[in-house]
Parts: sequence; C-alpha cells; structure tokens
Amino acid sequence: MDIRAIFMGLGFAVMWSSAFTSSRMIVLEAPPLMSLSLRFALSGVAGVLIAWAMGQTWRGLTRNQWRAVIVLGLCQNALYLGLNWTAMQWIEAGLASIIAATMPLIVAFLGWTFMGERLRPMGLAGLALGLTGVAIIMGARLTGGSDPVGIAMCFVAALALAIATLTVRGAGSGGNVMMIVGLQMLVGAGTLAVISPFVEHWSVALNPRLVAAFLYTVLVPGLLATWVWFLLVHRIGAVRAATFHFLTPFLGVTIAAAFLGERLGPSDILGALIVAAGILMVQLSKVQRLAAA
Repeated sequence: MDIRAIFMGLGFAVMWSSAFTSSRMIVLEAPPLMSLSLRFALSGVAGVLIAWAMGQTWRGLTRNQWRAVIVLGLCQNALYLGLNWTAMQWIEAGLASIIAATMPLIVAFLGWTFMGERLRPMGLAGLALGLTGVAIIMGARLTGGSDPVGIAMCFVAALALAIATLTVRGAGSGGNVMMIVGLQMLVGAGTLAVISPFVEHWSVALNPRLVAAFLYTVLVPGLLATWVWFLLVHRIGAVRAATFHFLTPFLGVTIAAAFLGERLGPSDILGALIVAAGILMVQLSKVQRLAAA
C-alpha cells in the first residue's frame, strides 16, 4: 500500500465518519427521507455532469456495473442511509456511526457463513472482539435510555450495506467510476422520493446550520467520499481498502462529541476502540489470505 493510498484511505475515513454528525444536524430540522432524496438528486446530477466532463458515459457500463448502480442505489442509498437518517431522529450520531462501523464485521460473517469464505484465526478473533465491543456499547446505551427502535434500524441498515457490498464486488473495475457514483445516487433519490410522502410529514425549520450541514453532506460525504472510495478500491482492492473502516468508530464518536456536544462516556470509548480493533483484525486476516494465495 503506497503513501497516496494511505492518504486516500484516511481522507475517506474522516469524510465518511463526519457524515453522521452533519446528517444528525439535518434530521433534527427537516424530514430525513425527503432531505436524503434531495441530497442524492443534487449529488447524482453533479456526479453525472462531472462524469460527462471526464468523457465517461452510461453507454459504456458493463452488466456488472449496471448491477452495482441498482444494488448500491437501493441497498446503500435508500436502505442503509434512509434507515440511518430516520434512526438519527431518536439516537445520537456517535452511536449510529459505531453501529454502521460494524458493516465489515457483518460482511466477514456473511461471507464465512453463507459463501464459504475462509477466515483465519485472527479474523475469527476479530469477529468475537468486535461483537464484544458492540455489546459493551449497547449495554451502556440501552440502560442509559437510547431508543431501541432506532438502534435496531441502524443494525438493519448495516446488514443492507453488507449485502450490497458482497453483491457488487469488483463492479468498479471497468472504469466509468464517477458515472457509477452519480447514477446510483439518482436511483436512491428516486426511490426515497416515492417513499417519503407516505411515511413522513414535510416540515422544515430552515436555518443557517441546516443549510451548511446539507451542502456539506451533499458535496463531501455524498460525492467526494464515494468517489475517493471507488478510486481507493480500484487502486488497492476492496479488501485492503476496507481496512480503513476500523477508524470509523473512533472518528464518528469524536466528531459528534466535538460538533454536537454528544456525551462520550467510558463505555463508548472502550467499546469503540474494541470494535475498531476487531475490524482491523478481520481485515488484516483477509489481507494475509490474499498474500498467501
């Protein structure tokens, strides 16, 4: 892994983790699904226009890439982020980021259980460690009054993203990365636009913080982070790129504490560090498996 890939991975981790804080700012002032649909519409149009400027076109997409557009649009954008944004009306951004960070653990477990993928002893130990960290955080949060429905929605969201990740492996290897990013966001925008009027009341408390948070979420986590992720996967592979997810629990709770003043208790810090260690062990075991192959 070269120095450029390391900086790309660190940049992605910071941008991805910060999305929970900016999203929490949005959903406290506006309907989550309507806001998310608008975010995806703006990011998607911008992505497609940038792709055109780069000489990319949807006509050049392969069958696997079209599958990635549909699956990511539905599972990552509509389900994963839709459930997370809805849940963050009731739970804190830091907690949502920790649950979302379990996605690599879920991917490893599903691949091991249903797809026959081998896990080295380090990977199995990482799964157990990650589960322990989650149990520590959930025990403290549930006894502290965190909403169990919101927590359950975040876990379902992480499962949806894990399934999407397993489904579209290798789909970004044929080029046209920015076009894929833009189109899958438009799929998410259209899906949420259909659902939103039936499940939420459209009422917006417009203020400068809402506008700033929305623009930041559209441009940075929404467009830039997704583009960097695809480039990173193309550069070093999905397994090595996913290693950077181990930073998400710590960064997520830290950014939320800094900008939202969220409580950061000893159980949160301990649990986040244990989850991060578990994620790192799982991903390093996959890297070792690739190196030995």
